[in-house]
Amino acid sequence: MWTARGHLRRDRWSTEDEEGAGPSQAASPLLSDTHTIVSEGELDQLAQIRPLIFNLHEQSAIKDCLKMLEKKTAAFAIMQEEFMALELKNLPGEFNSGNHPLNRAKNRYRDILPYVSVSVIDDSTRVPLGKNKDYINASYIRIVNCGEEYFYIATQGPLLSTIDDFWQMVLENNSNVIAMVTREVEDGVIKCYHYWPISLKKPLELKHFRVSLENYQILKYFIIRKFQVVEKSTGTSHSVKQLQFTKWPDHDTPASADSFIKYVRYARKSHLTGPMVVHCSAGIGRTGVFLCADVVFCAIVKNHSFNIMDIVAQMREQRSGMVQTKEQYHFCYSIVLEVLRKLLTLD
Repeated sequence: MWTARGHLRRDRWSTEDEEGAGPSQAASPLLSDTHTIVSEGELDQLAQIRPLIFNLHEQSAIKDCLKMLEKKTAAFAIMQEEFMALELKNLPGEFNSGNHPLNRAKNRYRDILPYVSVSVIDDSTRVPLGKNKDYINASYIRIVNCGEEYFYIATQGPLLSTIDDFWQMVLENNSNVIAMVTREVEDGVIKCYHYWPISLKKPLELKHFRVSLENYQILKYFIIRKFQVVEKSTGTSHSVKQLQFTKWPDHDTPASADSFIKYVRYARKSHLTGPMVVHCSAGIGRTGVFLCADVVFCAIVKNHSFNIMDIVAQMREQRSGMVQTKEQYHFCYSIVLEVLRKLLTLD
């Protein structure tokens, strides 16, 4: 069974591409590529997404799906209508925690906040910190497709004042993968504070955590960094792999769909424990595209049907504005088309 639909709504607030408050931050020093973690051949193989069952019947179904998606993406009016249909949906929750006076300074953007009360199990998608359920601008995202659940944390790029909170969230949720879909500075605007060490020899010393860089690899489109994070009070150690996509132009979408496909598939391969932590600057636009792509790619592998509009709608019920612009929404379709076209060239 192969079906695919998709819509997205555009949110009427400041976007993740708008300027944030605070002084300009210099980009991190470039590291020389000397530590091989994954080969280009392995990444090429990961990009060849192939269903578990690939008989003539499935190939025919994939061809039908491809034709339908091509027809939809070629019709601007249809894509616009889908996008606006999601845009007009009512927000399912409130933002009380993010708007609290004690928490306002923890938000990168004053109008991009996690929900507090929504219609899901445990009545909240806001990620709590510690026994006191302290605040961080992050949301649990659970996407259900064909009976399978995909679990993530969507969050903003850390501020200087929230780096400790960010690592606390990663450890408390036992997350072993951080997908960073932004650069630290773009067009002179701070998108995310540099929350990791830049030297193999010098750990980043925080109030409650010590973060050590153990290995790294610079690829053409993304950087892999392996960290060891130690909680100072307990000595508990946790291994984390950060994957930073570096070729997503500001106010645009990636020029190479293939590079983003490799990135998403490598993140999925690397995931072992906890929800995958995904962030851009605001934690809604590029973050939403990543989540949508990951779910659809997994569906293709498992011969499951998928509905892009439904996937985006589920995300937006849990964090407002996921997949933020119609250009990002169209890119969700473009990368799926790229995968299906390649698939039909296989023997």
